[in-house]
Amino acid sequence: MTVHFVGAGPGAADLLTVRAARLLAEADVVLFPGTYLDLEVLAHCGPETVLVDTQDLDLDQITSLLVKEARAGRRVVRLTSGDPSLYSALHEQTRRLDAAGVAWQVTPGVPAYAAAAARVGSELTVPLVAQSVVLTRTRARSTPMGKGESLTGFAATGATLVLHLAITRTRELMAELEPVVGADCPVIVVYRVSQPEELVLRGTVDTVADLVEEAGLRQAAVILVGRALADADRRGGGESYLYSAERDRSAKRRRV
Repeated sequence: MTVHFVGAGPGAADLLTVRAARLLAEADVVLFPGTYLDLEVLAHCGPETVLVDTQDLDLDQITSLLVKEARAGRRVVRLTSGDPSLYSALHEQTRRLDAAGVAWQVTPGVPAYAAAAARVGSELTVPLVAQSVVLTRTRARSTPMGKGESLTGFAATGATLVLHLAITRTRELMAELEPVVGADCPVIVVYRVSQPEELVLRGTVDTVADLVEEAGLRQAAVILVGRALADADRRGGGESYLYSAERDRSAKRRRV
């Protein structure tokens, strides 16, 4: 049998893909991250599905379960919060499955940063303001960052920054960013986006740490930083050439 790694989206049970919902409905066993997942997502599972919360399991224990259940001929889903392409330990798990000779596939999900941007109605790329988005994290009690990956280096490009797994270091990180992006640079924090406990905090580099500490946030939050997040009347910028009236549209169009 094939182990399916499935993006559970940001939390809301109706923000899964159609494929993800189908795989959950068909699964015999579902491993899920209880720390980050809204349990309403599991309502897509059948009444006989065996549910395993992985928050207290290490990587070897998780993959041993995946191998065991797949070899027993059961349909197995490994849920990840958001999208499996970001901070999901997909590489580590699939490497072990390859070694065990167990097939696997990946189904994408709505990433938390996209859900956060949608929640606050922000486009992260604004012409003449920011045309790039950097998805990153910081190091505390975690794997070291790659060589050349520095927060200030990313910030210096002017890109919109999306900080994952960083909420407990908000004050320290804002102090690091202030000389590069300015104290008045907009910051938006979205906690448990699309879930019942959702909370949105809007501030600036010099104010957001107070807001985070006052709210007592310790996990499951995305931090967005950048000039593209400012209100339209304050951020300036331009308009996309793609939709400009001056663009030449005489080229042959694709037939529908």
